[in-house]
Amino acid sequence: MQTRGAGRATVAAATCGFLLVAVAACGGTPNEVRHYGDIPRPGGPTGTARPGAPEVQSRVPGIGDRMWERIPVGTRQIVAVFGEYETSPYSTLVLYEKRGTRWEPQRSWPAHNGKRGWATDHQEGDERTPVGVFTLSDAGGVLDDPGALLPYTQDEDAFISPLSWDEAHWHDFDYVIAIDYNRLPGTRPDEPTRPLGQSKGGGIWLHLDHGDGTLGCVSVPESAMKYLLRRLDPKDRPVIVMGDKANLRQ
Repeated sequence: MQTRGAGRATVAAATCGFLLVAVAACGGTPNEVRHYGDIPRPGGPTGTARPGAPEVQSRVPGIGDRMWERIPVGTRQIVAVFGEYETSPYSTLVLYEKRGTRWEPQRSWPAHNGKRGWATDHQEGDERTPVGVFTLSDAGGVLDDPGALLPYTQDEDAFISPLSWDEAHWHDFDYVIAIDYNRLPGTRPDEPTRPLGQSKGGGIWLHLDHGDGTLGCVSVPESAMKYLLRRLDPKDRPVIVMGDKANLRQ
């Protein structure tokens, strides 16, 4: 049976595109001030989405032709992550769902991405989050399944953060959703296979926020993780579209 210490070391090696994490999981300074971003709006200025009064549109605003064409046919759920700018760790995550021919925003939350921003050519250890469109296939975490519709792997030994990490990061992986960047969809989130090669990084997840930038993952509040786990449905072919606003508009 794997010991807790060994499990903590394993997840450190598998997550956020970083093999030898010495200080903290996906993070920098725990006390960094949180920033709340804006959500792109069609035909007008930006503003914060209100879950109680969603705007409805035939296409997700802020996503340009190049990115839109990469969204698979049949997708009815889009997790959009709008980064403030290319070198910023601050972003806003919005869940959109398709109803008929219209895309409706459901909820939005402040989020963090890589502490050095975004990368259109992500490399192992660059502390940036890959820009692009990726499917969402698998979930898991330290805690019991909260009612996830995606396949969920609960494994405390495999997902728990090392005690050597700063206390602010001990709950990062209570819940995770694997982002299908350089991984094998249909496997548990910590599966180490990297189809594009190790140099292209991997282990890019959605996980709990610790108050600052990550080493490549996207982090959101616990309430967001629970909501997404209970809402993202394989039959709706969910994807994440993520990047800085300038790149997403292309």
